[in-house]
Amino acid sequence: MKRKASSRGYSLIEVLVACVVLSLSILGFAGLQITGLTSNKVAMSRSQASIQAYSIIDSMRANRSAATAYVRTIGAATPSGTSRADVDVSTWLGNLKKQLPSGDGSISATLTDPSNPTTSTYTITVVVQWTESRSSTSSQLSVNTQI
Repeated sequence: MKRKASSRGYSLIEVLVACVVLSLSILGFAGLQITGLTSNKVAMSRSQASIQAYSIIDSMRANRSAATAYVRTIGAATPSGTSRADVDVSTWLGNLKKQLPSGDGSISATLTDPSNPTTSTYTITVVVQWTESRSSTSSQLSVNTQI
């Protein structure tokens, strides 16, 4: 009586299919990592913009009597004066440029009751603008508050 030999191990096709499945899994995981890193970069830029916006608002709150001296538009020249407001805005713009790609900002200050400027509050709007490094699209963060 002859016994038929049983096959043991894996065939070459099974090994190739396993390698293809493993390769596709690794590529999918790498894609997820890249997406996660990109999202982290965007979130970090937005956080820096928020920190910088509140930084200039705090400076304005400390120098409330000169709140209108902080007003500027995006693209305007950096102030070169020696007043507290000029120094604050100049420092703020320098920080925006260091922390954010193509960082710039605007500040507006409006009295809520112009007929009584000594007791009226200012409505402050700070806009921080930057360019996302990967997509080259412009992003903005706007903060409104009263001081």
